[in-house]
Amino acid sequence: DVYNGTVTFLPLEENSEGKYRIKKCNIYQIQLTHVKDEEWSVSIVAPFPEDWFSDGIAYPKLAWLGNELLSKLAKWSVEQKPSEFKSTLSLISVAKYSKVYQDLKEKYKEMVKVWPEVTDPEKFVYEDVAIATYLLILWEEERKEKGLTKKQSFVDLGCGNGLLVHILNNEGHSGKGIDVRRRKIWDMYGPETHLKESTIMPGDSHLFPDTDWLIGNHSDELTPWIPVIAARSSYSCCYFVLPCCFFDFHGKYSRRQSKKTQYREYLDFVAQVGFVCGFHVEEDCLRIPSTKRVCLIGKRRTYPPTECSLIDKQITQYINDRQTCAAVICDRRVGLNHKDHSDGLCKEAGSELPENESETAGRIWMPAFHPREKVEQIRNCASLPQDFVDDVVLSVANLLLNAAPQKSCSNMHGGNMNTWNQGESLSLKEVAEHLNKETLKRLKSEYGGLQTLLKNNHQVFEVLNGRVHIRDWRKEKPSRKTKPEVKRRLSAEAFKTRLCWFFIHHPDGCSLPSESCPYAHGTEELRQSQIIKKKKHI
Repeated sequence: DVYNGTVTFLPLEENSEGKYRIKKCNIYQIQLTHVKDEEWSVSIVAPFPEDWFSDGIAYPKLAWLGNELLSKLAKWSVEQKPSEFKSTLSLISVAKYSKVYQDLKEKYKEMVKVWPEVTDPEKFVYEDVAIATYLLILWEEERKEKGLTKKQSFVDLGCGNGLLVHILNNEGHSGKGIDVRRRKIWDMYGPETHLKESTIMPGDSHLFPDTDWLIGNHSDELTPWIPVIAARSSYSCCYFVLPCCFFDFHGKYSRRQSKKTQYREYLDFVAQVGFVCGFHVEEDCLRIPSTKRVCLIGKRRTYPPTECSLIDKQITQYINDRQTCAAVICDRRVGLNHKDHSDGLCKEAGSELPENESETAGRIWMPAFHPREKVEQIRNCASLPQDFVDDVVLSVANLLLNAAPQKSCSNMHGGNMNTWNQGESLSLKEVAEHLNKETLKRLKSEYGGLQTLLKNNHQVFEVLNGRVHIRDWRKEKPSRKTKPEVKRRLSAEAFKTRLCWFFIHHPDGCSLPSESCPYAHGTEELRQSQIIKKKKHI
């Protein structure tokens, strides 16, 4: 409704008879209101919040609409900078994508209920369904262009939970996934899903001459190598990468340009690798629940098959140039200055294999490359000594409390709570500047560092938009009646099983009375923690 400045979303759902009905509980409206002069406001209204249903994709969570989308809309409405990225789904038919996505989502939605991993099932299941949808349509269009009838084969390098492989195998594409570490969920897929636990070292032993497509879905340290492996596997091999974490050929990626965002700069680097490898590199934006959703695709070559040798030397030189000084000193006989690789590269171009094939088998292209460890190290601050964690928590809390003006309080435990000291908010940078060097060094060895430690101690702190606050439990919303049964049971079992940090350490005590606080006010209130056995219904 342009005249009244409103957009109303009326979700339609199809029943078994093919008829549509409005899902009334999920109607919502975005309203633009003119306040005065140049001042405008934007708001979101949901008429039936108590009945709201969320699946995290088609139906977002109300909290996301209010806390995330609203601020984004306000920001996007006033900023004028051009987008760094292509529009979403620019290389395929959006209408076809929407149809296939809904079909696959319905087909694989049960995976959410039986997900055995510790990761968020909604995010990972629907993200992999979306990526599979994109690839299936991309490949269908490629078959039409090339006049092919046989479905493309693939190898997913660093396949993780293997769900993408499972879906693609189920949809008729032969292929396999390889990952350094087996996942629990692999056992659920069955024999038709081909997954292999193996370490991938970029080199002659990890080429795939009979594979049509290589996939790198959040493939981390393998991401820049995938165009190289594709180029050296065969002249017809294509690739699809969805970069996430920033890795170079031999370690973490180091920024070189300050005028671009780190993400944009890294995408440009991975695209450049593709160009050097002789690919026409295309970029697209996926429709997935992730901030890193730009994919790079190499499906056509910029050179004829007769120039394979030249391109291979170009690749070698490029990787050599990106090595650090230390890596250059490494034994080149094992690494990058290998014999002309293109002999085994372009068999269909008429080249013959090397005279002594055993001499080239197993050669590693870069000795400095470090694959991921098979046993994943726990580095989320959970393994830090408790006394160290307690000291950091107390130091940061005192820093926030002392930054606020001192307020008197008539009663530490239950008096006039309006005078309870909530402290000030400080940026993570400001907090870090007040910690000693040894503490910061220890925290930097953990994923997420200081921020992760503070978020782990959510009883005491709230970290929002890079700022640290003392958590005020009076402002915490009560559990909604629609809370899943498992979460309600967990909350009930955990009640009063840990001491209240505020009761012990805060100068004004806890902001809640004992009967309302989920934590124990003194050892006499402590309950014994009960072990909850998780039942997996498969």
